[in-house]
Amino acid sequence: MEQLDFFSIPSPCVGICQVNNRGYCKGCFRSREERFNWQQFSNAQKRHVIRLCRQRYLRVMRAKKNQQWEEIKQTGDEPKQQELF
Repeated sequence: MEQLDFFSIPSPCVGICQVNNRGYCKGCFRSREERFNWQQFSNAQKRHVIRLCRQRYLRVMRAKKNQQWEEIKQTGDEPKQQELF
């Protein structure tokens, strides 16, 4: 049985409309085609795009974390713990 959709799926746009070097928006991680065709997508397609955006976001965060650790290894500096007070 197919589930009924009572509410439309809102755009994942966060207002940071810049493109990274791979062609994805830096704010919502959608491709150009995904941004331009959002209104024509079915709700299933929109959910799929949002799932892809989440995967892209996690990939970028992992890469940033790995880059930070590589910089720490190269410089020998330990990450500084933030003060509590």
